[in-house]
Amino acid sequence: MNEQSAESAGGAAGTQGIPSPIPVTRATPVGKGFKITLGVLIALLLAASLAALSNVVFSVVAALFLALALNPLIAMLQRRGMSRGKAVTLIALVFALIAGVFLAILVPLAVRQTIELVRFLPGGLESLSNQPWVLRLNEVSNGGVDSVLKTIADAIASPVFWSSVAGGALRLGSTIVGLVSSGVFIAVLVLYFLISLKSIKRGFYSLVPASKRHSTIYLTEKITDSVGRYLGGMVVLALCNAAFSLLLLTLTGVPFAGVISLVAFFVTLIPLIGTILTTGMMTVFAVIHSPLAGLVVLVAMLIYMQVEAYVMTPKVMSKALEVPGAMVLISATAGATLLGLPGALIAVPVAAAGILIVRNVVVPRRSKQ
Repeated sequence: MNEQSAESAGGAAGTQGIPSPIPVTRATPVGKGFKITLGVLIALLLAASLAALSNVVFSVVAALFLALALNPLIAMLQRRGMSRGKAVTLIALVFALIAGVFLAILVPLAVRQTIELVRFLPGGLESLSNQPWVLRLNEVSNGGVDSVLKTIADAIASPVFWSSVAGGALRLGSTIVGLVSSGVFIAVLVLYFLISLKSIKRGFYSLVPASKRHSTIYLTEKITDSVGRYLGGMVVLALCNAAFSLLLLTLTGVPFAGVISLVAFFVTLIPLIGTILTTGMMTVFAVIHSPLAGLVVLVAMLIYMQVEAYVMTPKVMSKALEVPGAMVLISATAGATLLGLPGALIAVPVAAAGILIVRNVVVPRRSKQ
């Protein structure tokens, strides 16, 4: 016993003089700096790659959203006994027919009326300044209206304006060519997403851990279904607005009704404020044509806005994601600032999906802590 105790005591004494090794997990300042620098470089590389592939990323995202918008229609055809492949083929043929009619009829009409509108502006402003109600406003404002109209007319008559118009036309032509090529690419992707949407979802679900798979499937199905209904509903409301605008402007005799209605369709896609912008635009063109026409257009559009807000929108958007009005305005403005009109259109469903995730994932986790 004494010898064993002595040996253990001697061993302990012998190891006291040996320095312990540095723990491997202890990070040195150089190592921390290297990791931070490497992380920043990887982030910059990813950002540069996304910027270089921005058009491709946008096309993929746009195709995915369009596929989600068309998926409820595909599901409706499937419930009526049609296979998914036949339903996708039917929808593709219908939209190809619509696109053909659009390119053959509406585009030449819009181009012709746009050219006529540019030619009409100088003379239209001059005739507007000679109308009695404008003359009375000019007297009340001590020549303020006349000075404003003269400033606009001088700007239109300047060579700088027409050079800007010519440059804009060239840029518009190149933009249209790029849009056509992007449109073909997006159309092919939409067909692929529509055909393989279920398999894509199954592949995504297989990557999720089994413990979280049920909640992930629930949230994904709810988000995709609601986003599809939202986007489809926005297109339906925009078509109704454009058709009503075309009918109203035609009945009141306002020129360039076709191109104004076409612009109204795309502007109305902007959530919450699109109809207000189209109402103001249509009223301005109607007032230039005739004060009575402007009054009729304004009153008719105000009535239409009430019908759209309290009758059409609740029926079309009954199963879409609900988003507070302030969130709609903020997200639409942010999306329009980043990506223009497409950004304003997809910003609201993205915000709604974020709200849904917060309500179903973040809030329950916080309540358990």
